[in-house]
Amino acid sequence: MSTDTVPAAEHDPLRPLRYLWRVPQLLLHIVMGILVCALIVRWNQRALMQQGREPFAHRAIRWWSTRLLRIFGMRSVRIGQPLHDPVLFVANHTSWTDIELLYSQRVACFVAKAEIARWPLIGWMAANGGTIFHRRGSNHSLSSVMQVMVERLRGGRSVAVFPEGGTGYHGVLKVFHARIFQAALDAAVPVQPVALRFVRNGRRIIDAGFREHESFVQNILRLLGGAPMDAEVHFLEPVPPSPDARRRMAELSRERIAAALGDADAPTAAAAAAPLRAREPAA
Repeated sequence: MSTDTVPAAEHDPLRPLRYLWRVPQLLLHIVMGILVCALIVRWNQRALMQQGREPFAHRAIRWWSTRLLRIFGMRSVRIGQPLHDPVLFVANHTSWTDIELLYSQRVACFVAKAEIARWPLIGWMAANGGTIFHRRGSNHSLSSVMQVMVERLRGGRSVAVFPEGGTGYHGVLKVFHARIFQAALDAAVPVQPVALRFVRNGRRIIDAGFREHESFVQNILRLLGGAPMDAEVHFLEPVPPSPDARRRMAELSRERIAAALGDADAPTAAAAAAPLRAREPAA
């Protein structure tokens, strides 16, 4: 695996030119996103995959997300194969780009913090995309979220969660919360870990997400002017169900994601990095 790096804080003469090129594209793409939500997604929220075939609404979301990432200089790359719906996807969490990155390869209902629902435009788009909102620190909210997750999974829709419970910094992979895995057990669906990894010139970039104390707006501005990079979505080997050991399911998911990221502290790095390595371009 390549060495993790934080780009040096040096002058980038191309950054102003990237803003000139990307900002107009971003504004136009936001308008396109409003149209996609209003005319397609809003009226097809319950569209389901049939025998592995995506409904048109899902393809529209994937196209919009893939294009958004490209505006920010990110090329979405899939490694491995996602399971057919329904499935519980569990992924590492670095920033807002994680949702769009997974969306670029596979549409699912995300579990996100309740504050997003109040954000102008973004909250409306997230709600139309089937996001399940959770008030952090509230056990009542978590119980309600778990119930909705089970309903969505039993109804044939996939759900994606970030079991760390929040974003990490500098590539640190935090402990996975085990309770969220109960939804997959109750709905009798598989759990598939997903590793989200950013690479430039063959080296992992660990600050492509939020930096410590960096705001949402600051992160957008930094990435919007940044140099191009690959954004990898690693669909890993599913985790076997363990009805009596949710903690083991969480630990095994974390181990496999850590191995795909290249973290040295992953106890099963060699074994977990092996499956599903065939690289495929984004659709």
